[in-house]
Amino acid sequence: MIEYENLNNLNKPLFEEYKTAFSEVLESGWYILGNKVKEFEKQFAAYCKTSHCVGVANGLDALNLSLRAFGFEKGSEVLVPSNTYIATILSIVDNDLQPILVEPDIETYNIDPKLLEQAITPKTKAIMVVHLYGKVCDMDPILEIAKKHNLKVIEDCAQSHGAKYKGKLSGSFGDYAAHSFYPTKNLGALGDAGAVTTNNEQLANRIKVLRNYGSEVKYYNEIVGVNSRLDELQAALLLVKLKYMEQITSHKRELASVYMKSLKSDFIKPKEDPDYYDVYHIFNIRHPKRDALKEYLLKHEIKTEIHYPVAPNKQRAMQSILNTQHTPIAEEIHQTTLSLPISYFHTKETIQKVVDVMNTF
Repeated sequence: MIEYENLNNLNKPLFEEYKTAFSEVLESGWYILGNKVKEFEKQFAAYCKTSHCVGVANGLDALNLSLRAFGFEKGSEVLVPSNTYIATILSIVDNDLQPILVEPDIETYNIDPKLLEQAITPKTKAIMVVHLYGKVCDMDPILEIAKKHNLKVIEDCAQSHGAKYKGKLSGSFGDYAAHSFYPTKNLGALGDAGAVTTNNEQLANRIKVLRNYGSEVKYYNEIVGVNSRLDELQAALLLVKLKYMEQITSHKRELASVYMKSLKSDFIKPKEDPDYYDVYHIFNIRHPKRDALKEYLLKHEIKTEIHYPVAPNKQRAMQSILNTQHTPIAEEIHQTTLSLPISYFHTKETIQKVVDVMNTF
């Protein structure tokens, strides 16, 4: 069986270093906001080419706190791609703000800059972009529109660690950038973990206070905050994996090249462009008979996933919030997309086997 993902196999090369990191944390006697968190924040900021990084409990909290830090008036609107994962939209709803869905580009699957301005109203306060599947959004026109209309920009970088647009790294474009280190991410922890990056010291300090009960000095609370701190142990483990990010990214790009070169034209493959350096957290293809294809591959002992089977505005939880927003492009993507195996533990030979089976479909 060719598995879609196997976290044991994925992390096995790092087990010995993980054990050392665990022992260091265990023996330190300091388990919350210690030296490992500080060091990871320093190194991840450097990795993203940003001035600041603030570790938080998970990716959703990173999005949530980024919005909360601005203190937008209740009911303000945030533009967001219509085909994103539900977490992006939940962060907007959690802050008593209104998500306004903007359709993606059908070729890149990222928010379409050409559609942004027509969605802007006097209540619009921010654009939340999502660098889906490991491809950075078309940021130049997005930033230009944001500047023209005085809008904040928040990046959802959950799937784009190390991805670049015109040589600039994801996580370094917006006012805030939210990162998830969920175990399956290219930079994955061994549990939930997240971070916010920014080039603005004042904004970074705001997140630091919000993540720690609204407190800058112990037992003194300036604002209403939450408990959302990057765990010291997860920070130690992330420091180990961060050393291998270039190796991980390079390997996944090599696997992607096998798909790109060898898959028949029957399958709609990811768009390649010299302005973009994609990291392929997910390698998705599209096909009109997606469900039949998925079943066919499974019969040939190849596991796949669907990211994602249901458009956000079609989710039951969102019916009272998004049900009036029409998203035919997103729905087409959700109905036809299929994610193929592309883990760090896979080999090019394994991927070629997947290709050979797919080409007989």
